[in-house]
Amino acid sequence: MYDLIIIGAGPAGITAAVYAARKKMNLLVITKDIGGQAALSGDIENYTGYQFITGPELAAKFEEHMRKFNITLKENEEVLELKKIGDNILVKTNKGNYEAKTTIIASGKRSRELNVPGEKEFKNKGITYCATCDGPLFSAKVVAVIGAGNSALDAALQLIRIAKQVYIINNVSSLGGDAIMREKINESKLVTVLNNTQVTAILGDKFVSGIRIKKEGKEEQLALQGVFVEIGLIPNSEFAKDVEKDPLGEIKVNSRNETNISGIFAAGDVTDVPEKQIIIAAGEGAKAALSAFRYLVQHK
Repeated sequence: MYDLIIIGAGPAGITAAVYAARKKMNLLVITKDIGGQAALSGDIENYTGYQFITGPELAAKFEEHMRKFNITLKENEEVLELKKIGDNILVKTNKGNYEAKTTIIASGKRSRELNVPGEKEFKNKGITYCATCDGPLFSAKVVAVIGAGNSALDAALQLIRIAKQVYIINNVSSLGGDAIMREKINESKLVTVLNNTQVTAILGDKFVSGIRIKKEGKEEQLALQGVFVEIGLIPNSEFAKDVEKDPLGEIKVNSRNETNISGIFAAGDVTDVPEKQIIIAAGEGAKAALSAFRYLVQHK
């Protein structure tokens, strides 16, 4: 029986673990991977204390900090079900069952798929969802980034250092994201932005050779070797069936990171807290851990 089980080890989960460890809580961290979306980010210029750091470097700093404490960590383990039974919480994974007095859901989000013909067939064969992970594989190749927000702009900015040419396929009238990122995109001669354009199919044989696009009712094909999908994220919240969520699947929390079920807290990108930023997720993780500690004190 643990005092606390933390689900996820991104910025929110790791920060929660550090705060809980400092409170001498008996805790367990269960996660599929370490670093979360932070580890998939490119250049980070807005995390206080670091004028510039890459996503993988920041994620490594987080992990190093967490591992300085004697925390039980279950990696490469997926949570399948979360259920409150009496005063305790049961967490079922693909490898076992665990019980705790409190739980923090910090499971983050995952990439949204295009759901067009060819996407499943060419996944990891030219179509990818992580420029940081897979960008170097497309050196001197023509690629497309699908999306219009910060994640798409970040991917494009990484790829202009690697690829021969970068298309940004955007299904709305103009790019979103931070102004400074848009400026860098507009300054690059390697980037072509196609607004009001939809991807209708991924083309290829053994590997991606192009995409079919639709713009103003007309269809055409673009020859390229790589497709980076950056059209948003989906909350990893399906396992928490009894926890209240918004229409997007984000877990509803109050200012103390409490959910509708006592003893179950949530933090980071999996919640309905606005603005999905690394620094915000980390702060929410700290709050959730302190709230869980307060709950234990009040319920002894």
